[in-house]
Amino acid sequence: MPAEVGLRAVLELARWAPSGDNTQPWRFEVRGEREVVVHGFDTRTHCVYDLDGHASEMSLGALLETMAIAATGQGWAMQARRRTGVPSGRMVFEVRFEPDEGIRPDELIGCIASRSVQRRAMRTRRLATAEKQALDAAVAPHYRLLWRERMSERLDMARLLSAIARVRLSMPEGWRVHREVIEWNARYSTDRMPDQSLGVDALTRRLMRFVLGRWERVRFFNRYLAGTAMPRLQMDLIPGLACGAHFALVAAREPRTIDDHVAAGRAMQRFWLTATRLGLSLQPAMAPLIFARYLREGRPFSAELGMEAAAAQAVRRLEAMLGTQALRAAVFMGRIGEGPAPRSRSLRLPLQQLESVDG
Repeated sequence: MPAEVGLRAVLELARWAPSGDNTQPWRFEVRGEREVVVHGFDTRTHCVYDLDGHASEMSLGALLETMAIAATGQGWAMQARRRTGVPSGRMVFEVRFEPDEGIRPDELIGCIASRSVQRRAMRTRRLATAEKQALDAAVAPHYRLLWRERMSERLDMARLLSAIARVRLSMPEGWRVHREVIEWNARYSTDRMPDQSLGVDALTRRLMRFVLGRWERVRFFNRYLAGTAMPRLQMDLIPGLACGAHFALVAAREPRTIDDHVAAGRAMQRFWLTATRLGLSLQPAMAPLIFARYLREGRPFSAELGMEAAAAQAVRRLEAMLGTQALRAAVFMGRIGEGPAPRSRSLRLPLQQLESVDG
């Protein structure tokens, strides 16, 4: 296989890396047979969930890990260097691949394109010891996993996620994001989340589409018609109970720099791909960690009255569950369990649209 075909094969797999709301915050500039520059960007200016761009930095880390895994299928080792002096909100990585006779294809290659988000109910079987050991090994030695598996623990997490969802669905800053990232009447979407993947029934989807059309409708339904009740029941409470466990991925120390968050994204992707290899489904739940940081640093996130107080109450419950230090060092959390693959999912932009020709 010619080298250029090999590089394109790596990039074709790399584009399947996860990103918040399927934003795909990267573009590829091919520089040679085994060289590519990754141009990354963040969404902090218009997405309340991308605080200081850290969510996008983790997505870039997941991309780099996916590239490194995909490269083993070509017998290549990957080296990546982040450029310094890049304007805020941008990240640039110079990536080079070198042939290495000692490299064998990573067992996770086959999971890259099939890894997805499952927002519907899973089986409540607890993870087997061997499964947890494999997941622990995937993130060691710089990260560890905290588990909440018992029925009472899953119930606590389900209630917590429902409380956080009430905040997200009641503030205009969240509404602006939600109305842009959902593709309606869709089973698949190349650049957003298809509505059929949200985990709600058809009637609730139709109602959500109508309500999200205008902020005034959101406020009216929430104030007088319990507008968040049905979405939270279907997207948070029921799924929060119907899983094998909730987890938190915790770093050895609190992440502070761009490189810390990129490294966290690489660990997150290896964990997620390992779960996929084990036949497990996964759904991220990052909002509690994001709101926790807003509150910890005394930074407002909503102009709507009562939102910060409601989020603070939920975050205190999460802190009681995980511990203060673990909460500060947590980089990823969600629920996991055995279950069928989702029938609806986000796809990706074709590689041609992700290639940058002007750098």
